[in-house]
Amino acid sequence: MATLAQSQSDKPKSGDTVVSTFNHWSEGVPSEADIAHIPGDAGWPIVGSTFKQLADPHAFANGRIDAYGKVYKTRSFGGWNVALVGAEANELVLFNKEKIFSSEQGWGPVLDLLFPRGLMLLDFDHHRIDRRALSIAFKPGPMRHYSGALNSGISREVANWEGPMEFYPAIKKLTLDLAADSFLGIPWGPEADKINKAFVDMVQASVAPIRTPLPFTKMKRGVDGRAFLVEFLTKETEKRRKEGGGQDMFSQFATATREDGEMLPVDEVVDHMNFLMMAAHDTITSSATSLIFQLATNPEWQEKVREEIMAVTGGPDGEGKPRSLDYGDMGKLELTEMVFKEALRMIPPVPSMPRRAIKEFEFGGYRIPAGQMVGINVHWTHHSEEYWENPCTFDPMRFTPDKVKARHKYAWVPFGGGAHMCLGLHFAYMQIKVLLAQILQSYRIEAAEGYSPDWQAWPIPQPKDGLKIEFKRL
Repeated sequence: MATLAQSQSDKPKSGDTVVSTFNHWSEGVPSEADIAHIPGDAGWPIVGSTFKQLADPHAFANGRIDAYGKVYKTRSFGGWNVALVGAEANELVLFNKEKIFSSEQGWGPVLDLLFPRGLMLLDFDHHRIDRRALSIAFKPGPMRHYSGALNSGISREVANWEGPMEFYPAIKKLTLDLAADSFLGIPWGPEADKINKAFVDMVQASVAPIRTPLPFTKMKRGVDGRAFLVEFLTKETEKRRKEGGGQDMFSQFATATREDGEMLPVDEVVDHMNFLMMAAHDTITSSATSLIFQLATNPEWQEKVREEIMAVTGGPDGEGKPRSLDYGDMGKLELTEMVFKEALRMIPPVPSMPRRAIKEFEFGGYRIPAGQMVGINVHWTHHSEEYWENPCTFDPMRFTPDKVKARHKYAWVPFGGGAHMCLGLHFAYMQIKVLLAQILQSYRIEAAEGYSPDWQAWPIPQPKDGLKIEFKRL
């Protein structure tokens, strides 16, 4: 990964912000004495709390918060981290009004070898300039194109889903196919399995206890996956620039220009595409799975969403086939969106978010020195009784306009917030709405009575049993 100083030199000079005196996330780390006043413990010798966190991160966090409060330190993944917990902490870190926190250097230890220079990992002017260039891929024209591709792709696959199934692997395959169509604009060929494996290996490597790509380790598999994807995406970027045009996301990225009219360097296009493909592939897979679980185990809400979808689409056609959801009708599915938001509250696809303090600051009565790794806990905030009544109950009515207005703005942050708010969040809403429109016009989703699968919490939540459900034809 390029150092901060190097990445600064790659971007336009006008209006640049000096981000930090640190050239790399491993430099300028505060000493143990510098954070001695912050409550917490070191965990086990050498490994700290790494394995405890990985075994059950939510229980680990709850225990630390009960013991130390909403600001605490823990030693894991090779260094000290300070947790800042709650909606106020989310606002401080995500809104980042005073430019205290670096996303690049926060995610660096986690994604350094895997997803460098993805949009989420850029800071300040570099982030703003590239985000503006890439936003062309989410304008109405391309989004309308994606809508058509999503309707046709989802329709073909969902038509074969009748009967018992493990939903997670099925939706993971579908989201990858959709990414090939909407994102890459290519028919899915024999490289599909290799691409899928590369993404899986990279995501799993992001929380591997061994951070060096030694032979036979998760990190080595992740690094190898990145090398394969970089080669594949580099060839595709060069091809798009020669051919020009195209409404798919990759073509939009490949020909995107910065404020000075210059196209992004090929390697940066590749890094952006690599990161966004991962985000769309894995986070939507996780989000769709948690949503389907909630609909299967809350049949009254499933029926309400079905009624709304039937009213908007007109229901199946004369041959009994689900009608497509028109791009112009996406906004009419208000209840459907509320149900999805509640599913995202229950199981956020990114449960925690790291940053690095590049300035000294105070929070919760504690002084945190410059250079310190910090993180917010999205999952905890989404389940806190401070912000949610009966937080373990599935209740989409939490997202009526009046309740949203009355609640802390940063109590619900599945897409992040501030300048780093997920660029593709409207694409995620669109894909989920099209998916539910196709499913609920054809099937009733059922699960065994009392069914509650165990979820792998990190790095991106997924049910350990694949989510065992049944689609019954209406």
